Amino acid sequence: MNIVIGADHGGYELKKIIVDDLRKNGHGAEDVGTHSSAAVDYPDYARAVANAVINGRGERGIIICGSGVGACVAANKFPGIRAAVCHDTFSAHQGVEDDDMNVLCLGARVVGPELARELVRTFLGACFSGVERHVRRLNKVREIENAMMGKQSQV
Repeated sequence: MNIVIGADHGGYELKKIIVDDLRKNGHGAEDVGTHSSAAVDYPDYARAVANAVINGRGERGIIICGSGVGACVAANKFPGIRAAVCHDTFSAHQGVEDDDMNVLCLGARVVGPELARELVRTFLGACFSGVERHVRRLNKVREIENAMMGKQSQV
């Protein structure tokens, strides 16, 4: 699977670990930055990951900041992105299975490297269920997104 990954300065060190782990496990990993611990703004990296996922350069995305929250808020502003902060494996797989989550947000100041690795493996190993109630709910989310963008529903 091709993964696009980005982080601000708060997530830089954890991002390096996750990129290495992704590649060791046979995944493509497009690292969109940051490439140092110098202070930067998380919305720039949320934008880079979200655009790459929307444009098909990655099947899924991972964004890491200090808490995961800011990156998640920014990523969810992009149409077609369904991002969530996950600090436990249940949320990491349930978010994909039930809600078709396509971007995992991690807080480097909240989870350590081993838990982060486990969360990423869980996120990437999960598939959207396609169960009727989940499709119905996802279509309602898309209707909201389309309405907020001034578009007619395409559901």
